Amino acid sequence: MPTTFAAIDFETAKGHHICSVGIVTFTDGEIVDEYHQLIQPPNNDYNWHNIQVHGITEADTRFAPNFKAVYPEIKKRISGITTVAHNEAFDRTVLLKTMKDYGISASDIMMPSRWECTLKLYRKKGYKPAKLDACCKVHNIALKHHDALSDARACGKLFVIAQFERLPLF
Repeated sequence: MPTTFAAIDFETAKGHHICSVGIVTFTDGEIVDEYHQLIQPPNNDYNWHNIQVHGITEADTRFAPNFKAVYPEIKKRISGITTVAHNEAFDRTVLLKTMKDYGISASDIMMPSRWECTLKLYRKKGYKPAKLDACCKVHNIALKHHDALSDARACGKLFVIAQFERLPLF
């Protein structure tokens, strides 16, 4: 297992437009840093369904910075280290599409083409369902689901468990 890794989660306003990011850095299996930021999506535009999922609204991000202003913090926290997400394909794609929207080249950030994925790890172990909330329940991990920081923290803890402990097979 990598000594240091970052667990990341994005919440979206509409399509791939980010409205919240949570990043939790772990070293030797312990949390050493947490970062959360609301992000104003383009035109502060939301899909009502996304609001129903995470509860973030236009009012919450009215005065929040846009992605371009937040990107240096994201880059600093994930560039060059192992990055973990629960359903990494979603979070990695959201990040890359948003970077493209803001004219930021994918080569600007040192990250692998695939991140570690706790969803895939837990599915491989036979967890059914292997959704974040279900895995957290099995392992007694506190979770405020669809809160980017809480989701990232829980994902990181699940990654530590998957790497250091034998998971029960389901």
